Amino acid sequence: MPEEKSPGPQVKDTEQYEALRDEGMSKEKAARIANASAADGRSTVGARGGRAEDYEDRTKDELLERAREIGIEGRSTMNKSELIDALRNH
Repeated sequence: MPEEKSPGPQVKDTEQYEALRDEGMSKEKAARIANASAADGRSTVGARGGRAEDYEDRTKDELLERAREIGIEGRSTMNKSELIDALRNH
């Protein structure tokens, strides 16, 4: 049976990190959420959700800007639906 790898010392809430990874989130997104919940509490982080407008309601330029902010590679060649998919799965 293989040993489970620790996500490393940079992840502050390893239990939540592993649960998010099991749900299919990327390592980066799971680490961001886990670290935020370790700092502020899970209920506080959970209450933050739901304030952003839907990606479908944003313009392609707005999506490109958001993709640039979070460092999505290849964003300049993506169409709107590809940008939405990349942002949701980053």
